[in-house]
Amino acid sequence: MVRGGTEILKGIQWEVAAKENWVILGANGSGKTTLLNCVTGYVTPSAGTIEVLGKQYGKADWRELRKKVGLVSSGIRHWIEDPQTALDVVASGRNAELNLWHSAKGPLLREARRSLRLVECANLANRPWAFLSQGERQRVLIGRALVARHRVLILDEPCAGLDPVARERFLQFVSRLGSSAETPNLIFVTHHVEEILPCFDKALLLRAGEIFSQGAIRKVITSKAMGQAFGAAMTVLNRQGRFQLQFKICGRQTTRSGFGTEAANLRDGPRAFSAVPRAS
Repeated sequence: MVRGGTEILKGIQWEVAAKENWVILGANGSGKTTLLNCVTGYVTPSAGTIEVLGKQYGKADWRELRKKVGLVSSGIRHWIEDPQTALDVVASGRNAELNLWHSAKGPLLREARRSLRLVECANLANRPWAFLSQGERQRVLIGRALVARHRVLILDEPCAGLDPVARERFLQFVSRLGSSAETPNLIFVTHHVEEILPCFDKALLLRAGEIFSQGAIRKVITSKAMGQAFGAAMTVLNRQGRFQLQFKICGRQTTRSGFGTEAANLRDGPRAFSAVPRAS
C-alpha cells in the first residue's frame, strides 16, 4: 500500500478462518488503520489481492461485501444524532443507514429488540443517544452490527475513552459475546495487551507497516516480540488468562494489567478472508 510516495503497508500476508477471533496490535503508525480500511473496502491496495468471504477485491461488488464486514469505530459515533434512541441506532444497521427518519416496525423492530437483548441493553431501548454512556454506546453499536448480520465484526479500539471500571465491564461483555454461537468472527484492534481476552486465539502484530509476528496468541504476545515491535524493553506476564506488561521508565518498574474474565469457547471453520501480496 503506497500513498503519496510513502509505503504504508508492505508484504502483508494474512488469513482469517471462519470463527477465528483475532487481535491486531501495533504501535501508533504501524499500519493498523490502513489495514482495516483495506479489509473493509474503503482503501484500494496498490498491489496484491484481498479476498473477503471467498470474493476477491476488484472482481466482486465491494459494496455488497462491505455489508458483511461490520466495523465498530469511534468515528461513527459522531454521525449519530442525539435524539436517536438506542433502538433506532440498532435498527439502522439492517440497511447500513444512519439516523432513521421513521421508527422501525414489524420484523425489523422485533429483530432490533432481540439484538439489544443480545448486547445486554434491552433496558436502554428508548434512551436517546445523547444520554448513553461511552460503554453503552459501544454495546449499542455492536448490536447495530449484529442486526446487519455481518460475517466479520471489527472492534477498532473499542475501549478508548472508557474509565478502568467501565472498560473492564465492557471487556467482560465482549468475553460473553465471543462465547456465543451467534457471534461472527471478531477482530479486536488495540494498543493494550491487558484488553486481550481468552476468547481471542490469534494475534497479528504490526511494526512499521509490516507483519512482525502472527499466529497463536501465546506465541505472538511475548516479551521479545512486544519489546521489538514497540521499541522498548518490557516483560509480558500472563495471569489468570489475561496479559500484563511490565516495563521500566526512568529506573522505576511499572505494570499495566487487566482483571480476570471468563474464558470463551473457540470454533473452527473455513477461511473468512485473506490478504496476499503480489509476487514480484
